[in-house]
Amino acid sequence: MLRFGTLGVAKITPRALVNPCIDEPRADVVAIAARDRARAEVYARHAHIRHVLDDYQAVIDHPNVNAIYNPLPITAHKEWTLKALAAGKPVLCEKSFAANAEEAQAMADAAAAAHLVVMDAFHYRYHPVFIRAKEIYDSGVLGTIEQVSAAFHIPVTDPNDIRMHYAMGGGVTMDIGCYPISWIRHITGEEPAEVAARAEVGPPHVDLLLEAQVTFPSGVRGFTSGDMRPEAQFRADIEVVGSAGTLKVVNPIVPQNGHALQLTVDGRSSSETLDRRPTYGYQLDAFIAAVEEGASMFTGPEDAVAQMRLIDRCYEAAGLPVRGLVDP
Repeated sequence: MLRFGTLGVAKITPRALVNPCIDEPRADVVAIAARDRARAEVYARHAHIRHVLDDYQAVIDHPNVNAIYNPLPITAHKEWTLKALAAGKPVLCEKSFAANAEEAQAMADAAAAAHLVVMDAFHYRYHPVFIRAKEIYDSGVLGTIEQVSAAFHIPVTDPNDIRMHYAMGGGVTMDIGCYPISWIRHITGEEPAEVAARAEVGPPHVDLLLEAQVTFPSGVRGFTSGDMRPEAQFRADIEVVGSAGTLKVVNPIVPQNGHALQLTVDGRSSSETLDRRPTYGYQLDAFIAAVEEGASMFTGPEDAVAQMRLIDRCYEAAGLPVRGLVDP
């Protein structure tokens, strides 16, 4: 059984870990620490977490903890993932995985040396909706694939939001914009050969909008956009255009809240819906299988490095600094 220790009281923790563990007899959350112990105590009472500890290292070292969930600010992912691995504990690490590809590689190398599981928490990748979308993409029914477009837009209006601070790994591409980048990588199964990008900047070095255009070795063109400008309208979708038809995936990010796979081939259209079980439950299943059975992962360390490498390339193409490499 996996007994998780969670680092901090991030807003995503209930959805990504605590709630899935409620429905999973093979996993539980047993320890927590935060910079503000009082917040951790309130959270622990609400979530029925037994051990509230003084600091993150105490969570990692706790004898009842045998797995770590790392939802800390992105610039803290490397430090605390490496410390967890050094203590012999596998890690479920929130995305973006690291501040940049160099950090991601160090984390991947440490996981390999320790023979421990580290998963990049792209929960969508384990849900039947995305798996089905990739099956359709790979089936040939769309003919020769010409282009793939993906977008994730959510307005952010709070100037103090962590995403607005470069020093904390801020920027839309590090947050919601990392999803479209991951979507096009995973549905094509390729890494781009060419990358171009443009960004709109708010606070220094912080992209509020980033649009990327890539070309894959197969010739498929890819387009992504992440938008957290205050005027952004919610959007989360993937569209594939082939010589014989199109596929649109509506809401691959949280299909449990409603989704559709809309397929048009030779002028005939159909719509398909699949499982409404939360993506995070499937992610937890995959993490448990990787730790306990040695099962392969869609979003293991090697994939995390490739993902961060493309994010770095997007920032460079847009004329922005890679995260973690410039003093704010």
